[in-house]
Amino acid sequence: MTHKLYHGDLPEGAGFGSAVAIDTEAMGLNPHRDRLCLVQLSAGDGDAHLIQFAPGGYGAPRLKRLLTDSSVTKLFHFARFDLAMLYHYLGVMAAPIYCTKIASRLVRTFTDRHGLRDLCRDLLNIDLSKQQQSSDWGTPNLSEEQLRYAASDVLHLHALRSRLDAMLAREGREALARACFEFLPHRVLLDLEGWPEQDIFAH
Repeated sequence: MTHKLYHGDLPEGAGFGSAVAIDTEAMGLNPHRDRLCLVQLSAGDGDAHLIQFAPGGYGAPRLKRLLTDSSVTKLFHFARFDLAMLYHYLGVMAAPIYCTKIASRLVRTFTDRHGLRDLCRDLLNIDLSKQQQSSDWGTPNLSEEQLRYAASDVLHLHALRSRLDAMLAREGREALARACFEFLPHRVLLDLEGWPEQDIFAH
């Protein structure tokens, strides 16, 4: 595993093939309050590319171009949060989308454990460390431990997608998963506009 740190944007010529794994780190869980600090990306080749953002430094034209490239599927775990952060701070809605958490909820109905660490352990026999999850991502000098943690969150999403796709096909829920992924941007906009908890489809 290797990771490369960039400041403010991807380097010119960075390519990720037909699918890129993406994760974000922020100062907290509220996009309106807690700024986006880091975006992690991987082509599923064992390398991670980490983009660190200074406060207000969200120009990132090359990253925005990748996020909106319709020929590249964006793989997330809990896409709802990452999409909200990316949209609020970068001003673009990533698409098309695949969310391993949603896929897991659709086919792993025998468990209530759908975290990334659970999926990596159960489906890939990989034990992820979550020790740095709640650290200060706003510091200008990220530690090597933080960088390794951030990289680990995107390195296995391609493999998880492959395993989950097989399960979705087995259970006949591929179309349902696609519909959920396509609806996600609308769910994110509802979150950001003030309906994060309320089910507007309820009676």
